[in-house]
Amino acid sequence: MKLGQMMKQAQEMQAKMAEMQEGLGSLEVSGGSGAGLVSVTLNGKGEMRSIKIDPSLVNPDDVEMLEDLVAAAFNDAKAKVEAHVQEEMSKLTGGLNLPPGMSLPF
Repeated sequence: MKLGQMMKQAQEMQAKMAEMQEGLGSLEVSGGSGAGLVSVTLNGKGEMRSIKIDPSLVNPDDVEMLEDLVAAAFNDAKAKVEAHVQEEMSKLTGGLNLPPGMSLPF
């Protein structure tokens, strides 16, 4: 493969990655805990968009349980976002596994 072709492919991949990253802002992924009593929705960038808490969980004598359920719902949503991003990156890189912490463009 010629250097010019490699550069063109790299530019195309960079453009696709920029497009994917832009789309992550509009992606919404929900995670839940407590059998659906707590739900957190994040965008593809990991920013929280909404949280829903079933009123039955609001107990001033057990705030710790509610805090734990919120954290668990957030972590569930975050894991789903990360899995989605990884899947999209895999499509862009043709299955090329990048070392941890390394992302494209370099």
